Amino acid sequence: MSDTAALASIEEEGRRSIAAAATSAELRDVEAAVLGRASPIAAQRRSLGQAAPDTRREAGQRIGAVVTALTEALAERRDAIARTERTERLAAERLDLTEVHDARRRGHLHIVTRTQAELEDTFVGMGFAVAEGPEVESDWYNFEALNMPRDHPARGMWDTFYLEPPADGEAGEPGEAGEPLVLRTHTSPVQVRLLERTPPPVYAVMPGRCYRRDTPDARHLSTFHQIEGLAVDHGITFGDLAGTIETFTAAFFGPNIHARLRPAYFPFTEPSAEFEITCPICEGNGCRTCSGTGWIELGGCGMVDPAVLAAVGVDSEEWTGFAFGFGIDRCAQVRHSIADLRVLMENDARFLAQV
Repeated sequence: MSDTAALASIEEEGRRSIAAAATSAELRDVEAAVLGRASPIAAQRRSLGQAAPDTRREAGQRIGAVVTALTEALAERRDAIARTERTERLAAERLDLTEVHDARRRGHLHIVTRTQAELEDTFVGMGFAVAEGPEVESDWYNFEALNMPRDHPARGMWDTFYLEPPADGEAGEPGEAGEPLVLRTHTSPVQVRLLERTPPPVYAVMPGRCYRRDTPDARHLSTFHQIEGLAVDHGITFGDLAGTIETFTAAFFGPNIHARLRPAYFPFTEPSAEFEITCPICEGNGCRTCSGTGWIELGGCGMVDPAVLAAVGVDSEEWTGFAFGFGIDRCAQVRHSIADLRVLMENDARFLAQV
């Protein structure tokens, strides 16, 4: 076999061996076999010393061409194997984070959100509209317009979060420059805003989030949800208030649950009352939840104080009204027998998964 034929055979055999290598380890063995010291091409190099001087240069060039061709083939195969091995490694290490669809684990609205929607539906069915307002309020809307001037002792009933007031030249909603700003302690400021822009008669409820510097416990949260109601019209009486609360109680909690009023004090209503409902757990028979009384306190109510009407330009000689309010979180707690209000804020998946 001539040297040219021998080199062609070496290159062809080398290419077949390189193409047959399936892994990096196999390719390393093939590389040693086709280019190593014991390879046929190495033997061809050693034979150059025996070639005639006039043919040695040409023979060396042919051997070099074969070495270059095999080296390039090795590099191409090495890159191809590396890509394949990387793909296989990524596939083996892949973590499937896709949740398997399971209708039993389908998400749903939070119990407080659902309770608020149900309360709104109940009051809308009773003829009330739904009104909303800002959560950051001026001192005037949160306190002064509600018959609580600055330094009035009634303000001690609310542990308030105060915010930095706007600087001079930065006045805007909700307060004037330099006026104290607060995170609203109740949704009553929405009543003031509503009466400012809507002349009586007014029938509306105001749901929303409120804030107080309360220490969270089984019945209190520093961030909570409240719904208040307001009715201002000709000839509104305390009897209308009592009838409205009784109608709501039966509609929301069921026909076996009733309401009763007992005297109380609130600076923005006169007369004022706290209203209780029949304990939904024992239906009035007495249990640990209601401390054996058969009743659970739900909220406060009363006739709108004439000073509040005067603050928004409503003539209290012509118009009268009532207002009431209670916690949406507390309502959910009573309706669903939740022992501790703090679970509403803890995001425990076991609690959130309950329908």
